[in-house]
Amino acid sequence: MYEGLLMMFLAAGFIGAAAIGVGALLGPKRATPTTLAAYESGIPASGTARERFPVHFYLVAVLFIIFDIETAFFFPLAVKFGAAPQFLFAQAIIFVGILAVGYVYILRRGVLRW
Repeated sequence: MYEGLLMMFLAAGFIGAAAIGVGALLGPKRATPTTLAAYESGIPASGTARERFPVHFYLVAVLFIIFDIETAFFFPLAVKFGAAPQFLFAQAIIFVGILAVGYVYILRRGVLRW
């Protein structure tokens, strides 16, 4: 009954272990300051990792996640749209309306203003 799930976990574990093994075999062996440095957009690291960031960065990140995840809710709707198009269209309009209310709220609060 759960053989497919077990096979998926075994395959994922094997692929992960194989990737680590191949990286250890074929990867660089000498540790230099360049290879040990954190890579961030090609810009050399400056300062410490304990710097404070404005809350604005976190709010924008959370908003991105919310509006990105909302698209995942449209996939089941699109798959079953042929079953009851008027009902599902009404549900989609209500869902987008609720998101629009939230979007107007964050615009009025000035979250997206720099």
